[in-house]
Amino acid sequence: MFQKTPAHLREHPTRGASAPVIAVQDLTRRFGTFTAVDSVSFEIERGAIFGFLGPNGSGKSTVIRMLCGLLQPSGGTAWLDGIDVTRNPEAVKERIGYTSQKFSLYEDLTVEENIHFFGKIYGLSGSHLRSRRDEVMELLGIVPYAGRLAGRLSGGWKQRLAVACALLHQPQIIFLDEPTAGIDPVARRDLWDLLFLLSSQGTTLFVTTHYMDEAERCTHVGYIYLAELLVCGHPDELKALPEVTPPGTHRLELECDSPTQALEILRKAEGVRDATLFGQSIHLLVEASLGSESIRGPLDKAAINSHEIREIGPSLEDVFVMLTRHRTEELKEKNSKPTA
Repeated sequence: MFQKTPAHLREHPTRGASAPVIAVQDLTRRFGTFTAVDSVSFEIERGAIFGFLGPNGSGKSTVIRMLCGLLQPSGGTAWLDGIDVTRNPEAVKERIGYTSQKFSLYEDLTVEENIHFFGKIYGLSGSHLRSRRDEVMELLGIVPYAGRLAGRLSGGWKQRLAVACALLHQPQIIFLDEPTAGIDPVARRDLWDLLFLLSSQGTTLFVTTHYMDEAERCTHVGYIYLAELLVCGHPDELKALPEVTPPGTHRLELECDSPTQALEILRKAEGVRDATLFGQSIHLLVEASLGSESIRGPLDKAAINSHEIREIGPSLEDVFVMLTRHRTEELKEKNSKPTA
């Protein structure tokens, strides 16, 4: 399994240009007898776009609340921009911005009024507040909507306004909780263009998402499952893990007629470890000894015409599916063993 805790992180994270802007070691949170986050460790470099993924209830929000200083950990430590979150949570809040999945600004205030209000909350005033207001409105492209009520904005423009408010105090780190949920594809792309711009300027972005295409855009990705961080690293590193494409197997893409019917047939075929529909194609994980004719054979019997078969690499979706299955099997085996 990919190593999640570098040796230097276990010793003493330091503050500086080369130090990780977020460093987490054995972070744990329990609610009574329930462990919501179990010994999570990772680090994020400055300017990274870190995608934090996992099923609902896996512990993502709990990790974010601890990193933002809103929830005291039961164990472990976390540093943000060189500050120990567990010892000085208030100092951390000055260095972070946050946007929630649900629009949480004031819908009965205009765009400009919302920005001015949150600027006051962040302690800005006078010419500094006016300057920052104008800068973020220009950066986010919302100047034409300055006088519009926030409640009358589309989903994409609401998210832009939320990011604008989070940027006012020039935070080093911004947490975005599913920022593109419920907005159209054009607004999604525009928002990601903005995130790339912020990253290039040195802002570190911590993003939760359920969209695999967005995870592919992140510089680093962490996957949490049942309170445990299973992997953390660059997308290409995760795709190269042996659990994703086990030794003696390879991945293929098959184009054929009636792909839905073909999928059911191939899932039962000998030598096929996994099969899933991908648009009008089928992605397969098969034993290396399985040739093209062996794959086409069951389809020919069902009078399904198969076309091109080509080798492909795994996607991040494949990574998360395979690691989830692997961990589920480990837990099942562990729980089935009799206790001494």
